Order: sequence, then structure tokens, then C-alpha cells
Amino acid sequence: MTFSQLIASPWLVAALFFFIAYAYSSVGLAGGSAYTALLAVMGFNSLAIPMISLVLNLIVTTAGSFNFIRSGHGRLSLVLPFLVSSIPMAYLGGTLQLPRDVFYWVLLLSLMFVAVRLYIWKNASFRLNLGAGRRLAVSLLAGAVLGLVAGIVGIGGGIYLVPLIIILGLGTTKEAAACGAVFIWLNSLSGLVARLQYNAIDLREYVPLIFAVFVGGALGSFIGAGRYSPQTMERVLGVVVIVAIVLLLRKVLPGL
Repeated sequence: MTFSQLIASPWLVAALFFFIAYAYSSVGLAGGSAYTALLAVMGFNSLAIPMISLVLNLIVTTAGSFNFIRSGHGRLSLVLPFLVSSIPMAYLGGTLQLPRDVFYWVLLLSLMFVAVRLYIWKNASFRLNLGAGRRLAVSLLAGAVLGLVAGIVGIGGGIYLVPLIIILGLGTTKEAAACGAVFIWLNSLSGLVARLQYNAIDLREYVPLIFAVFVGGALGSFIGAGRYSPQTMERVLGVVVIVAIVLLLRKVLPGL
């Protein structure tokens, strides 16, 4: 089933995706968790959903990486340990063909973690005092786990990485956002390459979504990299995530 066949007003849905891309990109993220949940709720095939979300992630974080790095927040030494382990694991995750129900539950658990991050763990107000060796070990382990999830579900993993960088005391909020954008871009690419070996996708069907997230991502990351307060947009993100969780719960548990 294609996008135009499933949705009566593709451009109306594109407007929603624009809003998501704008909100997420302002804090260095891509919106993969929200895209994936919405596509699942709309009834898209569980094999196609990760590919669509990963493509949208790439588009949003292309602009996001450029804007945050151009503003002087990018640090290769900060994100590199996470990338070393995450990229191959994202590729591995992209080769896995999970049953639809398993895919939905992995996605649901991911969204619930995002909600915890936004509402309970939002300030990341504590720090772990780890030595250089332990920080490296944690970075490699975290990168591997996040990369695997990114490849399987079609999310970039940045929503987990950004607070982790702050908690480990590795960088500032803006530097963490810059790392999140780069991390999402590379892992989305790795997961997408793996999936394209087994499945095909006709991007012409999703031009409205692609255009919407490109504009939303470019605008959101430009503002976020400069003078925008991350706390403001995180409140908006929280609403999007909670709605996505409720809709997805009704899909996996029809009796609710």
C-alpha cells in the first residue's frame, strides 16, 4: 500500500511531519521515533517503515549536522567512540527482518524510553565521575546498543545519546546536540544501506514527506544551533511522543 493510496490528504500529513522535523531538529534530533510510530499507526508495512524513517532521518540530520557544526558545536573526538561501535551494529540491525508484532513492541518500548527521557530524566542533572578508560568503555557499549536499535526500528538513537553525553560529563548541551545529529545521520545511513540490499523503496511516493522534513529540519536546526532554548521544544516533543505511544498502544492492544 502506497502513501498516496493510504492517505486522503498527503500534504496534510506532510504538515505534521514538518512540525515533527522542526521540533526534533532544534535539539539535534531527527524525529525517527515519531515518524516510525505515525507510519505504523497509519498502517504502513512494517518492512517499509524503517526504510522510510531512515530516509527522513538522513534528510533532517544533513541540515542539522551542518548547522550545529557551522555554529562551532561539533567535536569529532566526542562522537567518534560512539560511532566506532554503532555503525556496524546499525548495519546488523538493518539486516534483521523482525515479525510485525515484535517490531511494534520494540518501537513501543523505544518511545516509552523517550517519554521517560523527556518527562523524568529531562534535566540530566547528575553526572557520573568516570575515568577516561571507563568513559570509553561506556561509549563503545552504548554506541553498539543504540546502533542496533537504530537499524532495527528506523530511529537514529540520538534521543538516548544526547542525555548520555551530558550525564557522562563529556560535553555541553549544544555539543551533545551536534553529536546527536552526526550520530543519527551515520547510523541511519548504515541501517538504510543494509535494508536496501533486501528491500526496495520508491521515494517518489514520499515526496511530500521528504520536502516537509527537509524544510522543517533545516529551519529547526538553524534556530536550535543559534539562540533557541532546548527546554521549550522538549515540551512540544513530549506531547508528540505521548500521542504516538497512545496510538501505538491501541494498535498493538486493540482491546484498549
